[in-house]
Amino acid sequence: MPTAKELVQEIEKLSPAERVRLIDKVVRDTIRPDVEIEGVWVKEVEARWKAFESGEIATVSYEFVMDKYRNQR
Repeated sequence: MPTAKELVQEIEKLSPAERVRLIDKVVRDTIRPDVEIEGVWVKEVEARWKAFESGEIATVSYEFVMDKYRNQR
């Protein structure tokens, strides 16, 4: 089995796209989604989307948000 250093040397030879695919594979194999949490998030996203579509919640532009946080520095 190759050492971590040898793996890094091989990874450095990969194209950016190949590195992204490798990262995706490693993360997916390492971090298993929690089915219960995923279900809660699906319900939350659906509720937020419904509120957005019905006009219950307002949106702000990207520029507004960025200006707000830039001014807090």
